[in-house]
Amino acid sequence: MLQVENLDVHYGHIQALRDVSFTVNNDEGVAVLGANGAGKSTLIKTLMGWQMPTRGRIVFDGKDITRLPIWERTALGLAVVPESGRVFRDLTVMQNLELGAYTEKNRAAIQTRMHEMFDLFPVLNERKNQIAKTLSGGEQQMLAIARALMTRPKLLLIDEISMGLMPILVKKVFEVIAQLRQSGVTILLVEQNAYEALKVVDRGYVLENGRIVLDDTATALTQNPRVKAAYLGG
Repeated sequence: MLQVENLDVHYGHIQALRDVSFTVNNDEGVAVLGANGAGKSTLIKTLMGWQMPTRGRIVFDGKDITRLPIWERTALGLAVVPESGRVFRDLTVMQNLELGAYTEKNRAAIQTRMHEMFDLFPVLNERKNQIAKTLSGGEQQMLAIARALMTRPKLLLIDEISMGLMPILVKKVFEVIAQLRQSGVTILLVEQNAYEALKVVDRGYVLENGRIVLDDTATALTQNPRVKAAYLGG
C-alpha cells in the first residue's frame, strides 16, 4: 500500500528526516513511534505533500507520488487526521463531515457515508448540528477521524491523536482506532504514546532524531528493553 524509500527532508539547513524507509501493507496497522522532535509530524507532512523531500521516493498503491500535489494524493486514497485532530471550529459537525466528502458529487453517497459515521460515532449524531468548537476534546478527535473517513481512504494517516487529551479520552480514541482496524481500515499511526499505539497496530517503527532506529512487530516492540525504557515507563 505504501512504500517509503530513503527519504531525506530538510527545513533550510536543518535536516528533519534522514534516510527513512518503511512500508505499510494493505489491511495493516503500523505505528511510527518517537519523542517530541523526532520527526514524526514532518513525516506525515511529507507523505501528504505539505513538505517536499530533498531525496527519496514515496510509492502509494503502486504509483510514485513523491512530487504530486496534495489534492492528487487525496484523490488516490490518502487521508489524514492532523495533529491534535484539528477541525473546522466554527462549522457544525455535519458541515465538517460534508467538507470531508468534498470530492464526492453524489448527494446520496454523501448521506450514506454520513450515516456510516454516525453509526461509528453515535455521539456525533447527537451533536450533528452543534458547532465543532463547543465539542469536548475527545469529540473533536472523533470528528476529525470521521471527516477523514468520509473520503473512503485506502490509507488513513493519523498524526498524534492523543496529544492534549485527558487519559480517559485517550483510551476512548484508541478504542475507536482499534475498531477501525477490526473493520479493515489500513492505518499509519504516528504517535508519542507508545503504550496505547502498540495495542492497536500490527507492526511499528521507532523514529529518533529523524532516523528509523528500530522496527518489529508490535508485540516484540512492547517487550524490547530499549522501547520499554524510553517509551513505556521502564
